[in-house]
Amino acid sequence: MKIPFKGVKFLIIVFVLYSVLLLSDTTHALSGLQKAGSILLSLLPLFLLIIALTALINYFLKPKQIIKNFGKDSRTKGILYALIGGIISHGPMYAWYGMLQDMRSHGLKDGLIATFMYARAVKLPLLPFMVDLFGECCFTIFRSSSFGTKPES
Repeated sequence: MKIPFKGVKFLIIVFVLYSVLLLSDTTHALSGLQKAGSILLSLLPLFLLIIALTALINYFLKPKQIIKNFGKDSRTKGILYALIGGIISHGPMYAWYGMLQDMRSHGLKDGLIATFMYARAVKLPLLPFMVDLFGECCFTIFRSSSFGTKPES
């Protein structure tokens, strides 16, 4: 199976721009390439760790196992997993759309998707600030956890 590389045009444009910069201002071009290389080398261990973790997750967790906890009979356990997953997830929301669509096609309930998306707004480092701002710890925990809502199927 051949996977198309969608960034070919961008790669060509960057290569052409660096070539033009190299011809017009060699010192700045070499400085930019050196900086880009050092950034890439510093990120390489992180990339390898992410690839290894993704491979392990894909090896040990199959979609059927995951959907078992988010299917029609998931109830409280599904809500709890969606909340925890939403709270610990990071990055832009659009990065999650593909995975959520795939899980939805395997039986993930719409209510759990909404719970996951809602819980993404809750970030653990901000909870002490919210307690200070709103005053009452119970209110903050209730507002942050959305336990008052029951997702629909």
